[in-house]
Amino acid sequence: MPDLATLALFTAATLALLLVPGPAVAYIVTRSVAQGRSAGLVSVLGIHAGSVVHVAAAALGVSAVLAASATAFTIVKYLGAAYLVWLGLRKLLTRADAGETAGTPLASRRRMFWEGFVVNVLNPKTAIFFLAFLPQFTDPAAGPIAPQIVLLGVIWIALGVASDGAFALLASALAGRLRRSARARRRLDVTSGLVYLGLGAATALTGESAAAKA
Repeated sequence: MPDLATLALFTAATLALLLVPGPAVAYIVTRSVAQGRSAGLVSVLGIHAGSVVHVAAAALGVSAVLAASATAFTIVKYLGAAYLVWLGLRKLLTRADAGETAGTPLASRRRMFWEGFVVNVLNPKTAIFFLAFLPQFTDPAAGPIAPQIVLLGVIWIALGVASDGAFALLASALAGRLRRSARARRRLDVTSGLVYLGLGAATALTGESAAAKA
């Protein structure tokens, strides 16, 4: 297993990376703003359940296959982009009159969890990131690589849940007053939809050469 100095360095590097908002944070903040604290926290759990899949894939070498295959990378990338675009369109097409009278229909916790899960699992850049980042902190002399990657992945997920949870709590607190207004709720839905569309476009248009570079 990695020594304490390596684990401390990994923890510091992970915190530095997690504190820079990315697509997962944008998704969590959007959910928190639209539906409140519990929605944001459930989304955090969904996102990092997806992280478990990426850690397992890195430990088993599946991420290496994805990185080496331009076709596989492209398929996963466009699936993720399409899913984000679908989420965005669903938000934008919510009927304004329904929002004015009874409020925008709220997503169930189960749906929010699985949406976060799918968003993260279908992010090929996350898979490539785990493939490139975690192995730098492993040591073949310390034992098998796969268990070391699992340990580092568990640390990553624990820190990610803490940092993303903080984003969710902050966003939900700041947006609490806005959600009390039907008009503001509709504006939040439109903003959320645009954020999802933007994330979908970013997923589709970036990372074209990631597989080739890996």
